[in-house]
Amino acid sequence: MAEKAPDFKLIFEKEGVYLHTNAKKSNLDTSIPGFIRIVERAGIPALEWSPVEDEACNAPAVLFSKKDGEGGLEDTHFEPGYEPDWAVISTVKKNREPTPTKASGEWAFSLPLSELYSLRRARFSLGRNFLVLTSRGGHPLPPLHFHRGGTRELLRAMHRYVILDPSPVDARLFLAFPNDSGDTSPSFDRLQLLDDGSDLVQRFIHDPYATTFGGFSKVTNFFRAAIKPPQMLHHRGAHDPAHPGGQEEEPEFELITCGVELGPQPQVTRGQPLDRWDDLLDSEGRVMQPERIKEMVFRGGISPPLRKELWKFMLGFYPWSSTHSEREEILRVKTDEYFRMKVQWKSVSEEQEMRNSLLRGYRNLIERDVNRTDRNNTFFSGNDNPGLTLLHDVLMTYCMYNFDLGYVQGMSDLLAPLLFVTQNEVESFWCLTGFMDLVHLNFEESQEAMKKQLLQLSLLLRALDPELCDFLDSQDSGSLCFCFRWLLIWFKREFSFEDILTLWEVLWTRLPCENFHLLVACSILESQRGELIGSDHDFNTILKHINELTMKLDLQSVLRGAEAIYLQLLSCKELPVRVQEVLGLCVPAPSSDSSPESQSSESDRLLQQ
Repeated sequence: MAEKAPDFKLIFEKEGVYLHTNAKKSNLDTSIPGFIRIVERAGIPALEWSPVEDEACNAPAVLFSKKDGEGGLEDTHFEPGYEPDWAVISTVKKNREPTPTKASGEWAFSLPLSELYSLRRARFSLGRNFLVLTSRGGHPLPPLHFHRGGTRELLRAMHRYVILDPSPVDARLFLAFPNDSGDTSPSFDRLQLLDDGSDLVQRFIHDPYATTFGGFSKVTNFFRAAIKPPQMLHHRGAHDPAHPGGQEEEPEFELITCGVELGPQPQVTRGQPLDRWDDLLDSEGRVMQPERIKEMVFRGGISPPLRKELWKFMLGFYPWSSTHSEREEILRVKTDEYFRMKVQWKSVSEEQEMRNSLLRGYRNLIERDVNRTDRNNTFFSGNDNPGLTLLHDVLMTYCMYNFDLGYVQGMSDLLAPLLFVTQNEVESFWCLTGFMDLVHLNFEESQEAMKKQLLQLSLLLRALDPELCDFLDSQDSGSLCFCFRWLLIWFKREFSFEDILTLWEVLWTRLPCENFHLLVACSILESQRGELIGSDHDFNTILKHINELTMKLDLQSVLRGAEAIYLQLLSCKELPVRVQEVLGLCVPAPSSDSSPESQSSESDRLLQQ
């Protein structure tokens, strides 16, 4: 590196920032690795980019050209709406004499920060997210992709010179204003960038490790839907951007509110499983102090002999205030109701079913899934196992109970432990309905609930560990799609069968906060940060590593970590409102618009402050 002039001062530097020319010629490599810097030259701050020094590099030369026609721009093709102020005008080696331009060096550019007009995250046809800077003259610089993260640090360094405020007409766009006061307070932490992972979506759909998601067809549907414009999610078939003449999707730019200083995580201890029951009931069988029981279950779970009885309370089959005699009546009524629904599908003839494609489809899915659900467990192992018959019958009856939802892959994973514990067809069915009351939105076709949870998880992780988030962003894994299966079926395939019994009963207490299952996910990710950060993992190997955690996680350690995270966040006096809302620490502001469109955009609202 050449010796710097005395009036030169380096403020910020980041390697691994790729400049993309947006040229569409197939013989051009339009991705150029380099450095992004903020420098002061003679006291004037500027944002500069320069390529990595590599004598063997055969990359295209990016040269600055005004709109005066100079530089041979007529043969270069750009994305729609992209102003050709920056262009690929030749493919040269670095020892070739550069064409004279106003840029410093063959590929470098320098923009005084006083000339910065706006900043946004945009997605072009290359399928990746870019930081796009525009000058006050209306000229966009070439898109920059941070392969190794660092946008957060860059913007914090820029805050010394400029203030970024959301555009009043476009929440995805930030306008730059001079920071005349020179204030470098942490108020910039209000502005955080979260990659929406849209470039990851298409890769994930075709990635071989996607099969480790256990064949959930909804996963693929979800990620395909995630790359469609919001209007397409509600007006199917009205407009296809991939179809000739279709409009290109609006570039994404998402804002989350995090970046707070958290204190240390406290030490957390777990308790012993609840192993007494009768002395917790009054003379008529009513449960005394149910909240205390929930606290005991949260702290240590339930001993196996008591699960069959307590699970029916925790999943709403029996009210906590019911007496012995009332529970006997509930069981009688619920048994009659169950078998009436079972008779409905049992009495359908083959001829009728041939004319009922929906019921036939549910049956085919159930039969396929039943044959591969927990077959290593003795209760479901072997051929002609009565446990498999019960699993099939309960799932078919649930289709009659909730025909609109019907059967969706993954439900068999939720039912199997319930059937194993209750050893009873009727009780397992009503426990399943109680469980589905908690998670049924996970299985809705729209997948809005799953999208919302992944956004909430991103929000929590960003507040908890920005460095880990930056690393995942840099490896195209910022969308946390590898957590989809965790959230869909509440970690059913990540822990041993016995451990999942404990985990579920802990989560059913709904303690110590809303969405504690998201903190469990955070705890798992935090336990792997040492393996991830500083490694050479890319998208594929991250996905592979996370899936290979199956049956290798220590449940008690994960639960201690999740509770410690909750206490750490709870003790933060400046916890962002959106994080508080996720944890149920405050009530979200009511929306004045109750239309379906406003309800469907709730997940987007989570990322705005």
